Amino acid sequence: MNQLTTPLIARVPGSKSITNRALLLAAASAGDTRLSAPLISEDTLAFRTALTDLGVRITDADTGWDIRGGGRGPAVGATTPVACADAGTAARFLPPFAATGRGEFVFDGSDQLRARPLRPLVDALGALGARVSCGPAGALPLTVTADGLDGGELDLDSSFSSQYLTGLLMAAPLMRRALTVRAKALVSRPYIDMTLALMRHFGATAEDHGDGTITVRPGGYRAADLTVEPDASTASYVFAAAAVTGRSVTVPGLGGTSLQGDLGFAHVLRRTGAHVAVTDAGTTVTGRPDGALTGGFSVDMGDISDTFMTLAAIAPRADAPITVHGIAHARFKESDRIEAVARNLGALGIRTEQGPDRITIHPGATRPAEIACHRDHRIAMAFSVLGLRAGGITLDDPSCVGKTFPGFHAELRRLFPDHTTPQGI
Repeated sequence: MNQLTTPLIARVPGSKSITNRALLLAAASAGDTRLSAPLISEDTLAFRTALTDLGVRITDADTGWDIRGGGRGPAVGATTPVACADAGTAARFLPPFAATGRGEFVFDGSDQLRARPLRPLVDALGALGARVSCGPAGALPLTVTADGLDGGELDLDSSFSSQYLTGLLMAAPLMRRALTVRAKALVSRPYIDMTLALMRHFGATAEDHGDGTITVRPGGYRAADLTVEPDASTASYVFAAAAVTGRSVTVPGLGGTSLQGDLGFAHVLRRTGAHVAVTDAGTTVTGRPDGALTGGFSVDMGDISDTFMTLAAIAPRADAPITVHGIAHARFKESDRIEAVARNLGALGIRTEQGPDRITIHPGATRPAEIACHRDHRIAMAFSVLGLRAGGITLDDPSCVGKTFPGFHAELRRLFPDHTTPQGI
């Protein structure tokens, strides 16, 4: 390979989705689990702290964290506050786990987290036998008065987020009888596949009926060591950077056996003209020598919506418009991500069109502008990639990347020292 195509090796940290799921499953298991190479970021540390609030013992180890599982839900003798900080997974995964135990638990978080909806989860827990109260907007603060969960059959609105379903599924082996959930309008299906695979790793029995209906049998979990693979959502930024700079980037350990659906972003980059190679050992993306992108297509990114902003941010460099659709639920994340992307691209002089579940980005030259991050790590990282080829981009909150990748800006500079990065980083 010549200099432009010699692969750069990206240092992508562990998967947030796997880390937080594995933390909970280890806590629910009977015995000790070693979680190796976990993501260490604001979100995962918040999740870990919330578990310790619930009485779970977690200690540092040479290669990661050791978790002592109790084999059951948490039990407390007094009202117990549980701090979720900004972590949406903590607010959605931990209340069902707490509800399988005994006592009163009060979950709360940041103002940003208080704005995110929880009503489907609140209603589901009530239907399963827990006493639950929440804030007036159907969100945090959330109080769970627990005496175990019954199980049974449940219809669940999953059109906003798959995380409600994930939380209930992971709690199901601790319920008194089998849980069958019919998930209506399920979004982000690959995250449910990941959840079921991890539950089975820890010894659970779950049956996917293939029509949005899943049955989980009672019987608990058993401790099982796990090594966390690199985060596929985070890898999207270095893959996109390879495409727009004409370089080649490899993420080792993120390959064809990955549990993460967001690796599908690499296949979306194929449509822009990048070369993509996925093996069991890792994934490599190589951009065209001039960093040019092919547009003129529409793509459904509903199953990988955390990466749609990565594509949208580099889409102005394409030779024709690109439309992303199927992403209505992205309006209910850390920010209204469709609107935030459209406004930021507009500030850069790029024309966009949007609908309830879509955005179209037209190609064009950018002008200098400050990106409004809305405390959303994915906005900051996506527009930083565009900044490699577009001068004059600044971020109003560069440190918000600490939610999932504290070393992001340093890694981008290390990989692409001959390209610009957002000013002030």
